[in-house]
Amino acid sequence: MDDSRDRELGMKSEITRRDFLNGVALTVGASMLPESMWSLTGDQNSTDYYPPAKTGLRGAHVGSFETAHDLRDGTFWDKAGKPLATGEEYDLVVVGGGISGLASGYYFQKAAGPNAKILILDNHDDFGGHAKRNEFHVGNRTILGYGGTYSIESPAPYSAEAKALITDLGIDVPSYPKYFDKNLYRSLNLSRHIFFDKETFGADKAVIDPHPMMGGEGDDDPAASSAWKAFLAEAPLSEGAKKDYRRLLTAKTDYLPGHTSADKKAKLARMSYADYLTGVVKVDKAIVKLYQTTPHPLFGVGIDAVSAQDAWGLGAPGFDGLKLDSSPGKGMNRDAIRNDEAEAFFFHFPDGNATIARLLVRKMIPAAIAGNSITDMITARADYAKLDEVASPVRIRLNSTVVKVAHVGSTDSAQQVEITYGNSGKAYTVRAKNCVLACWHVMIPYLCPELPQKQKDALESAAKVPLLYTNVVLNNWQSWQKMGASSFYAPGGYYMAAGLDLPVSIGDYHCAHDPKEPIVIHMVRTPCHPGLPARDQHKMGRYELFTTNWETLERNTRDQLARMLAPGGFDPARDIAAITVNRWPHGYAYEYNSLWDDFWLNGGVTPCEIARQPFGRIAIANADSGAYAYTDCAIDHAYRAVNELIGAKKMAAKA
Repeated sequence: MDDSRDRELGMKSEITRRDFLNGVALTVGASMLPESMWSLTGDQNSTDYYPPAKTGLRGAHVGSFETAHDLRDGTFWDKAGKPLATGEEYDLVVVGGGISGLASGYYFQKAAGPNAKILILDNHDDFGGHAKRNEFHVGNRTILGYGGTYSIESPAPYSAEAKALITDLGIDVPSYPKYFDKNLYRSLNLSRHIFFDKETFGADKAVIDPHPMMGGEGDDDPAASSAWKAFLAEAPLSEGAKKDYRRLLTAKTDYLPGHTSADKKAKLARMSYADYLTGVVKVDKAIVKLYQTTPHPLFGVGIDAVSAQDAWGLGAPGFDGLKLDSSPGKGMNRDAIRNDEAEAFFFHFPDGNATIARLLVRKMIPAAIAGNSITDMITARADYAKLDEVASPVRIRLNSTVVKVAHVGSTDSAQQVEITYGNSGKAYTVRAKNCVLACWHVMIPYLCPELPQKQKDALESAAKVPLLYTNVVLNNWQSWQKMGASSFYAPGGYYMAAGLDLPVSIGDYHCAHDPKEPIVIHMVRTPCHPGLPARDQHKMGRYELFTTNWETLERNTRDQLARMLAPGGFDPARDIAAITVNRWPHGYAYEYNSLWDDFWLNGGVTPCEIARQPFGRIAIANADSGAYAYTDCAIDHAYRAVNELIGAKKMAAKA
């Protein structure tokens, strides 16, 4: 990269402190780090240990994945040596401190009593898993961002058990409107924009978005709106492409004549939306490029790997003339099936569902986070030194990657499970009467080689969706105001979306109301490789994220913002205060797809049903257990796993 361009982008600017290892580890390769550096994630018992305030590379940070990779590659035991017995014994050990793992501890404590001894082990330097809290300090302001799980939401209604947990945590979902300033950006005349990049569309151009790509709010009649007229005048598309786009949005053509609604859905379930647009609707290829990345936030793949039936369910254009009945077709993804009750059950915290993780921790370890309500939770500072105290019935041990879980004796008669974990280059063992594996399913066969082969095969099929959630703190957002933009959809950009923070104020935390104030913006990238099956795209995307160094991530972030916001006078060297990239190579749970998963389209037992079967004193949780990348799924399978260990009667008695 040209040094002059780097200076323009502010690559040498002084921004909020970065962790040194963020750049080093990705540059030299994580496997080359000496064991002595594994512990540099910090001692959670020290007074200055506070991971939410770390910037730079977060998510799967340095120190969180090396042990697992060594286990996978067969080198861990050579490095770690013989495990050291801690002598610790528990009623329950939970592997994984994400929402599902924390909920498992919550349910077990609720059923077994407040004195039940529980240990939760997690490989990251913070609890919450993908429910990641990013804190930024700009001047005298604390600004929060979500580094993973976004909100309480789900395409299907929350179960009674998941709703009860949310209520028990003190979250009143119907009260959300009083915290959300839905008219803020509209009052400033800000709206959605599309950023056309020169590499894909021939010119860098930001244009008002005349119509929501898939779902969202938009004009009922896009053809008559002023936004549509502005789009036609300014978008860097050929006249033929513009004509096709207008036809796609407004035509009532039956592109599959002579077939019943059920037959049409069956055909749509077997073709991608990209193939439907090119082969059936026959639009210009530029329109396919325009829509390519729209499903990235849901599925981590583009319209080449999402069925046309799912696109119809998600509100994509081109189906009005087919006159399909409203019932879901065979093989539809759950995201594509509308439900009014589910859509009304929504709550977004400034740090996303990290607030749920923190509320669960407060329930189990009250000394770790002071307060008693969701309003004081938002600004409460967690005391990490309180998480693993000997006197506490519930303990959370971070920076600890579990490497083996085995029954002590035969599976049928064992009274205990021995759990081995790696920490700071050494291996340690603890024992428990019960164990919940609330971790990624793809890891479990390495942890429990004694599992039946059929179950291990099913566990290994749970390909994770890789993604980047990047938070950038700006000193002000006047450039957004000048452009009249609240968000950008960028189908050809490094990040496919960027938007101003959702304006939510709770308790002592207040969102930015004045464009002169600092604000956090959220950017999303899912590394895809169009043309390949979904699982192969995810595999290649994981490799990309693990091998992209920090300098490249920062440069791409700055460059895209500079290009999108140039008409508003944005200066990345001047206007960026901090950058945190939440890297998730093993991101959200893989959801089944009618294009790639025959059992989902034609019926049959799903792999996740086989994968989550209990094994002796070991139960399996995590959202992978339902192949459903939502918080309610993580909670539901925590409830099921604990129920399998201690029985329905105990669960019901303590409910």
